Amino acid sequence: MENIKNLIVGCGFSGATLAYKIATELNEPVTIIDAKNHIGGNCYDYTDETGVCVHQYGTHIFHTNLKDVWDFVSQFTKWNPYMHEVRGYIDGQEVPIPFNLNSIHQVFPKSIADKLEEKLISRFGFNVKVPILELRKVGDEDLTFLADYIYEKVFLHYTLKQWGMKPEELDPAVTGRVPVYISRDNRYFQDTYQGIPLNGYTPVIEKMLAHPLITVRLNTDFNQIKETVSYERLFYTGPIDEFFNYELGELPYRSLKFDFVTFNKPYFQSGSVINYPNNYTFTRIGEYKYFLDDKTDKTVVSFEYPQAFELGKNERYYPIVKDENQTLYNRYLEEANSLSNVYFLGRLGDYKYYDMDKAIARALALFEEIKGR
Repeated sequence: MENIKNLIVGCGFSGATLAYKIATELNEPVTIIDAKNHIGGNCYDYTDETGVCVHQYGTHIFHTNLKDVWDFVSQFTKWNPYMHEVRGYIDGQEVPIPFNLNSIHQVFPKSIADKLEEKLISRFGFNVKVPILELRKVGDEDLTFLADYIYEKVFLHYTLKQWGMKPEELDPAVTGRVPVYISRDNRYFQDTYQGIPLNGYTPVIEKMLAHPLITVRLNTDFNQIKETVSYERLFYTGPIDEFFNYELGELPYRSLKFDFVTFNKPYFQSGSVINYPNNYTFTRIGEYKYFLDDKTDKTVVSFEYPQAFELGKNERYYPIVKDENQTLYNRYLEEANSLSNVYFLGRLGDYKYYDMDKAIARALALFEEIKGR
């Protein structure tokens, strides 16, 4: 039986952050394992033969308002300042997403667009995001028309593809959050700090784990070693239901399939991400060279196809937001809380779709909890 002081399951940002903090601040040995053959989890990227830095699990953009998280990651990388913009292919045009004043003027005749802009600003102000649910409540037929247009053209069919279900089958909060952005700001995020690590995400994780007290073991599934190791503390970023052998049932997820294609031309599309809410079976196309402005003769894109998650066949990506799923997770959480010195975190451990900054913030907060124990 191998005795391990601190065992971390998962080499993504959550696990790597904890490993770094435990090794550097507590001066304790850490063993971090991952079933994958690489570090970085779903943030893993690599430079392919064309010279493009490719994100293996879809486009990842680092953005945050949390200065402590930005400062923490900045220890391990310099940044390429990058403000992410997304466009959706709507009525034959590439339109800024979230839908904003520029989108309105692009898809509607000038007379209608001017009227909508004036009503939006006079009622809600400028540079604010208003959920389409709020537009419907106003009782103004023009704003209701706008809300219905955005729902139909931007949200409805994208949701059917992304989640495999109608919007009304999801948590109502999901529908309610779909915004119109009363602004000329085409950025997808308005966070203070935005960027792409200058050499990619994988080198960031490499530097976090490059400590003599940290041992990394890849191609190592926790389920295959758990009977042969003991640990003083376990930090588990894998699926919480899998940890408990699905004794209460499986937590539902959506998965993704990426079809990577190399094109023999400098660029394929007009920006890094183009959404296709109403056409095709894929939801979006990502073009990776935009992130670090890679200067190459060829370009690499990924077509993104949502799928049902099937155990043993594909990866978990998105927890499905429904009351019954949260209830099941809460039952697993009760069991987890009864264990001593076992901690769950990350998008699979917490059954939340974390952005990268929130995953890091969660790991930093957990470290503060345990460091005095």
